[in-house]
Amino acid sequence: MNVLSYSINTLKGLYDISGVEVGQHFYWQIGGFQIHGQVLITSWVVIAILLGSAAIAVRNPQTIPTGGQNFFEYVLEFIRDVSKTQIGEEYRPWVPFIGTMFLFIFVSNWSGALLPWKIIQLPHGELAAPTNDINTTVALALLTSVAYFYAGLTKKGLGYFGKYIQPTPILLPINILEDFTKPLSLSFRLFGNILADELVVLVLVSLVPLVVPIPVMFLGLFTSGIQALIFATLAAAYIGESMEGHH
Repeated sequence: MNVLSYSINTLKGLYDISGVEVGQHFYWQIGGFQIHGQVLITSWVVIAILLGSAAIAVRNPQTIPTGGQNFFEYVLEFIRDVSKTQIGEEYRPWVPFIGTMFLFIFVSNWSGALLPWKIIQLPHGELAAPTNDINTTVALALLTSVAYFYAGLTKKGLGYFGKYIQPTPILLPINILEDFTKPLSLSFRLFGNILADELVVLVLVSLVPLVVPIPVMFLGLFTSGIQALIFATLAAAYIGESMEGHH
């Protein structure tokens, strides 16, 4: 009972994270829900960039790829390699999911550094990278949790839950808590790194506006890409783990 109660409280704590606020926000009132409008605006911009890039990539495919097509095929091959390495031979159905996660997070992170969000004035708050909001990172982490539960149940049926008493039933509480700590670590890692990067650049620009912030911004671009790769790799690893039943 204590384990179940603790698990429920942990899940409730994850839900309550959506109420965390850093700075001011621009809200939309839709029905009885209060929604962070600036997050939706920047997310739609990122989605538009991805859809536009995809449309350009498939507009006139060539047998021997050149230029932009060659670049997009390289990105696809990279995502396939990450998926295959972490998931195994049954990776193909999961390439779209892992690729979507990686590309959305990657473009979101870079948009915070490259797009001039600050020049767009809002009644309240300001625009920033979608991954600079805890609601976005928690949503991505929960999607990953749903994905690896679905993968395990699809592959093993109800036998999937046998993993909780492996290698010994004594580890049942720890194995249950692990499923709650995974989305927590995924969401906070991504949110914390992106928020910290934007805050550091903002402080340096206000103190030394000319030269010093430039190398920090380039470092931020590098770490933003690494964070997208880490998130996608861990998502693929969790899916592979749920299907294979080993760490």
